Amino acid sequence: MAKSIAQEFTKGLWAEIPPFRLVLGLCPTLAVTKSVETGIGMGIATTFVLVCSNLIISLLRKAIPKGVRIVCFIIVIATFVTVVELLMQAFAYPLFQKLGIFTPLIVVNCIILGRAEAFASKNNVVPSLADGFGIGVGFTLSLGALSVFREVLGNNTFTIPFEGTSFTEVLGSSFQPFTFMVEAPGAFVCLGLMLCIMNILGKK
Repeated sequence: MAKSIAQEFTKGLWAEIPPFRLVLGLCPTLAVTKSVETGIGMGIATTFVLVCSNLIISLLRKAIPKGVRIVCFIIVIATFVTVVELLMQAFAYPLFQKLGIFTPLIVVNCIILGRAEAFASKNNVVPSLADGFGIGVGFTLSLGALSVFREVLGNNTFTIPFEGTSFTEVLGSSFQPFTFMVEAPGAFVCLGLMLCIMNILGKK
């Protein structure tokens, strides 16, 4: 049992890491990774919604009619997204402003709906929690890695999440930032490079 739960958690850290293995959740991956703060913030918010929605859907899986299961899943997910929005407005308002429309758009994040349909609706509570937490942590690490890459190369800065502290000239005063990296096309290029690296490491 313990081994099975560990496997459900660790699969989200490599074998099924959302942006690079499942290729899901690419919209926030591309949009909010201009800085480490927004990338990690979105990852944590998504993890909270993912874990909580997996919990509720697993508990109610036998009571939800099959014909309206998707609608029920979306209602559960939207409820926790609202909770996340209120918490962020109360305790992390600057981050809430930076994330903007992408916070409420967690409702339609295909990672969350996908885990609800593929896993939580078919499994017990503990494995569903492990699955949600593992996938969420993997998603957060993915956003964090991409954010570091883009912020450092694109702005020559590094922002500590939730502290507002930003280190400047990380690569030295003589380094000329590639501003392309923090633009929309740069997001696609960075994602492509990360996918390439993940595929190479996966084959090895």
